[in-house]
Amino acid sequence: MAITSVSPPQEHATVHWAIKLKAKVGKEAELESALERFAQRSLGEHGAIGVHLFRSTTNTGGREFLLHRSFLSREHSRQFYTSEMYHQYQKETDDLIEGDAVIRPLHGFESFFRSGGGTPPRWKMAIVTWLGVFPAVLFWSWLLSTRLYMLHPVAVTAVVTILVVASLTWAIMPRLTGVLRPWLHRNAEEVHLRVPHN
Repeated sequence: MAITSVSPPQEHATVHWAIKLKAKVGKEAELESALERFAQRSLGEHGAIGVHLFRSTTNTGGREFLLHRSFLSREHSRQFYTSEMYHQYQKETDDLIEGDAVIRPLHGFESFFRSGGGTPPRWKMAIVTWLGVFPAVLFWSWLLSTRLYMLHPVAVTAVVTILVVASLTWAIMPRLTGVLRPWLHRNAEEVHLRVPHN
């Protein structure tokens, strides 16, 4: 059931969904096991090309689960969420999940910008991403310039970019998006309950 719909995924573009589930009290282990089994069973079906399962430990007592699902196209996503396999999964987990699954489209770095209502405009995400990337590249390039001079430029670039990505993922982006959250999040975007409304 779609609550709102803004900028839906392109029909032939790869589709990524961020899914949030909350286990009923005492059902955490049972739900985690069911999610793991379904993730393994569903990968490769109906154009599913990736699935990642995370268990949140912040403010939820370990009851919240996050999944990222990827499909070859919007049509493959539609087939998956209307399949008998998915309906069977819903039946198996209906007594394990509190409320509805909340499903939102996900686009690369947008995972850092997600907050209750949805995703901020892409121009805002571009600005914040640049604010994170520029100092990270500058810092690591300066710090390593005299230490990696003997390496091939391609190897130096590889090392610097690895450190930049690590810095962005675990340090810079979480803090930047936290500080700038009031400016970033003003309008809700596409949000679905239980299944994406395609």
